[in-house]
Amino acid sequence: MVVTLLRETLYLIIKVSAPMLLVSLVVGLVISILQTVTSIQEQTLSFVPKLISIFLVIMIAGNWILTSIVEYMEYLFENFNTFIR
Repeated sequence: MVVTLLRETLYLIIKVSAPMLLVSLVVGLVISILQTVTSIQEQTLSFVPKLISIFLVIMIAGNWILTSIVEYMEYLFENFNTFIR
């Protein structure tokens, strides 16, 4: 039972964090390509676009993320008695 709960929890964490990680990866890759093409080697240049893109993803997918977490918590609370045994 503990292994099942752990597996479901890790799957939820991966599912919820994937949009932000993927957008950050894509934006970082695009900024790195632009830095290479223009020969600008400023390390902090990619920070602001990544921050803005992650903020936009949270605004767009925030409702889905919160709904997924709340549904999982409701599932845990409803089945609490079966987990103890």
